[in-house]
Amino acid sequence: MNHNKCLNCNSEIQNNYCSNCGQKTSTHRFSLQHFLAHDLVHGVFHLDKGFLFTVKELFTRPGHSIREYVQGKRVKHFNAFTAIIFVLTITLVITGATKVKAAEIYNQEQLSEYSKVLKEYYKLIILSGIPFYALVSYFLFKKTKQNYTENLVLNTYLTIGMLILGLVFPIITIFYTNVDALYYLKAITPILNIIYIFWFYYQYFSAFEYKKVSLIIRTILITICILLINGAINVLANKVGVFLHH
Repeated sequence: MNHNKCLNCNSEIQNNYCSNCGQKTSTHRFSLQHFLAHDLVHGVFHLDKGFLFTVKELFTRPGHSIREYVQGKRVKHFNAFTAIIFVLTITLVITGATKVKAAEIYNQEQLSEYSKVLKEYYKLIILSGIPFYALVSYFLFKKTKQNYTENLVLNTYLTIGMLILGLVFPIITIFYTNVDALYYLKAITPILNIIYIFWFYYQYFSAFEYKKVSLIIRTILITICILLINGAINVLANKVGVFLHH
């Protein structure tokens, strides 16, 4: 149904979109038929075009793709902050479906109180690292003249990539339950994360005016910093767990 006035802001409209607020001029009443034939299908395919495209880019050309996003090519990408909440939710679902419990694979002393805090404040713990990642990338690559918010965005996408990599091991444990073998396979995620962090930052900042040696050194430094930040967050979470549960 087409209208002469926008149903969102009541402005006069002439084309397919309102020139004032951007809403489509074709609207409809909600019905089961339209919901199933249009809204639901559109939502699924929008997810396919946006989220799955972003995932593909994060694992084929992560740094280049996200740099282009930060610099303005944003139509095809899924919003960073929506995407990370979506991935965090998927992670909780998958880890909840694993047939082998973490205590069976990891030393119980290693888990300590951290596992309790992680279970209760999973999203907060994961998200808490991003502002610190952004601070490090802002100062280490200050020559790029990117502001802090742009560094927040790029590091949010980095975190999304790491979270997806982190799903590899839980997915394995759903189908493979040999605890002895899994004990040695648990190193998969940390190794993949180190490689991915280096790859992401190296690609991202390769388009700026850094000599290759300087870029490699800075990328190694930021990779080490990310690992240290994550380690510090884990230690802090463990201490918080001890405080809360004793």
